[in-house]
Amino acid sequence: MKNLLRTAAFLKPYTWQVTATLVMLLTLTGLNLLVPRIIQNVIDVGLLRGDASYLIRSALLLLGLGLASALLGMGNRYGSEWVAAHVGYDLRNRMYDHIQYLPFSYHDHAQSGQLISRCIEDVRAIERFAGSSIPELVRFVLLTIGILAVMISANPPLALISLLPMLPLILMTAGFGTKIGKLFFAVDMAVGEVSNRLQENVTGVQVVRAFAREDYEIRRFEATNRDVFVKWLHVIDEWAKIMPTTNWLITLGTILILFFGGQMAMDGTLTIGAVVAFNAYLLMMAEPARALTGLVNAGGEAAAGAQRVFEVLDTEPAIRSKKDAVVLSNLRGEVEFRNVSLKYQDEKVSSLTGISLRVKQNQIVALIGPTGSGKTSLVNLIPRFYDVTDGAVLVDNHDMRDVELTSLRRQIGIVLQTSLLFSDTIKANIAYGRPDASDEEIIAAAKAAQAHEFIESFTKGYETIVGERGVTLSGGQRQRVAIARALLMDPRILILDDSLSSVDTQTEKLIQAALDVLMEGRTTFVIAHRLSTVRRADVILVMDKGQIVERGAHDELLARGGLYREIHDLQLMQRDGSEFEEAMVGPIRTEKPQHENTIIAGRSNSG
Repeated sequence: MKNLLRTAAFLKPYTWQVTATLVMLLTLTGLNLLVPRIIQNVIDVGLLRGDASYLIRSALLLLGLGLASALLGMGNRYGSEWVAAHVGYDLRNRMYDHIQYLPFSYHDHAQSGQLISRCIEDVRAIERFAGSSIPELVRFVLLTIGILAVMISANPPLALISLLPMLPLILMTAGFGTKIGKLFFAVDMAVGEVSNRLQENVTGVQVVRAFAREDYEIRRFEATNRDVFVKWLHVIDEWAKIMPTTNWLITLGTILILFFGGQMAMDGTLTIGAVVAFNAYLLMMAEPARALTGLVNAGGEAAAGAQRVFEVLDTEPAIRSKKDAVVLSNLRGEVEFRNVSLKYQDEKVSSLTGISLRVKQNQIVALIGPTGSGKTSLVNLIPRFYDVTDGAVLVDNHDMRDVELTSLRRQIGIVLQTSLLFSDTIKANIAYGRPDASDEEIIAAAKAAQAHEFIESFTKGYETIVGERGVTLSGGQRQRVAIARALLMDPRILILDDSLSSVDTQTEKLIQAALDVLMEGRTTFVIAHRLSTVRRADVILVMDKGQIVERGAHDELLARGGLYREIHDLQLMQRDGSEFEEAMVGPIRTEKPQHENTIIAGRSNSG
C-alpha cells in the first residue's frame, strides 16, 4: 500500500484540478444528504397536514437537487478521469525515461515482456484506481461521516443499532484488502510472463518456423496463460466469498431499522418519516458499501501494480555521470586500459583479468580470439556500457568514470554483432545518431558502407520502411545500414564488433575497401573472427579466457607460432588457398568517385 501512496506525488502538478474535483464531490455529498431529510418532511409535514403546495415545493426542490447532482457528478467524473489520465501519462513517461538510463547489467537480467507489462498493464491499473475507485472511496468516506452525523443527531440509539452490521463489514473488507493485494501481485507477475512469452515468440518467429516448433510454442504459451487463469481464479474465489456476506450485512441493517424504528414509531418516540429517512440513509450508504469490496479489489490490483512499477523506478542507474563530470568537446581518441578486470553480475569467473593496453590516437586495433574470450567485454568498456571491477579505463587521459556520458558516447560509433534496425525508414535508421544530417550526408554514408546500390533498388529508396528489427532486409543489408549509421556520426572512436559477420565475401571486400579510407583520422577497434578482416590493423590483440595472450602485427604474430598462428592455419585449411592468400596479403582497392567519401571522410579528418 505504501507504494500506492507514493503515486500521490504525481498529483502535485494538478493540485487545482484535484481541489476542484474534491469540492464538487463534497458539494455533491452534501446535496445527497438533503434528500432523505426532504422525504422525511414530505411524509411528516406534507402528507399529514394534507398541504398540496408543500408537496409541490418539495417535488420541485428534489428536481433541482437531482439536476444539480447530475451536473456535479458529471463534472466530478470528468475531472477525476482527466487527472487519472494525466497521472498515467506522466507515470508511463517516467517509467520509459528511467528504463533508458538503466545500465546494461540491468537489461542483461530483466525480461523485456515484464518491463512492457509494467509500463502498460500496471500503470493502467493505477490509472483506473485513481480515475474511478479513489473518487468512490472518498465519496463513501464523506457519505459515511455525513450520515453518521445526521443519524446520531436525530436518534442515537437507532443509529447505533442500524450501523452494527457495518462493523464486521469494515473488518472483513480490511482483511480482504490485505489478501487481495498479494493475489493481484501474483496475477501481475503471471501476466508479465505472458507478455514476455508473446514478445519472445513474435521476435523469434523465424527460428520457431525453421525448427518446426509451432506446437511446442503453443503448448508453452498455453501453460503460461493457464497460470494467469489459475491465479485469477484465486482472486475470484476471494471475491465470491465476500460479496454475498456484504449484501447480507446490508440487508440486516435494513431489518434492524424497520424492526426497532417501527417499534419507536408505534411508541410515538419517532415519526414514520424519520424511520423512512433512516432507512434511506442506510440504503444511501449501502450502495458505496457494496462497492467497497470492489474498491478494495481495485486498490489491491493498483497496489500490486504500484509495487512492480516502483521496483523499476527504485532501481538506481549504476552508471551515470558525476555532477562535476568532464565534458569532452573534441576527443583525440587515445584509450588506455590500466590493469582492468571485469566481472559480470552472478558470474563466478571474471570475464576480463589484468588487461593493460594503451591505444594511440588514430590507431587501428584488432581483437581476435575464441568465442567467450572477452573481446566484446573489452570494447564495451570504452563507451562505458559497464564499469570495471578493478583498474581504470581512460580516454584522452580522463578516467571514464569522471567523464560526462553523453559527450563521450556521441563521439563513439558502434556497429554491433546484431544489427538492430528500428521500424522506420532506411533514411531515419541511418540518421538515427544524427537526425539533423542532410540527405547528401546520409547518401554519402550509405555509399561508403556499400549500401546505396541496394537501397536505390527499392521502389521508395531511402524512404523504404523496414520491418520490425529490420527483418525485411537481409543480414548483410542490415549490417551495411548499421555501418552507415555509425559512419554518419563521424566518430572519433569507431567500434566494429564482428560487423562483417553477416556479409558475403564480395560484399566484405567492398566494405573493407571503404573502411580503409574511413578509418583514417579516427581510433578504431575491430572485433572479428576472420583474420582477413584484421590483417591491416596497427596492432592485433589475441585474447583467450579474458586475457591478452598475444599482441603485435600480423606477420609478427605468425612468426611467433602461438594461438594466432593456430587460428590462421585453421582458417587456411577451411578456405581455398589462393583466395585466402590474396585476402591476407593486401587490401582490395576499388576506384570510387571522390565525392562519395568527401562529406564523411572530410569531416573525420577535420576533427
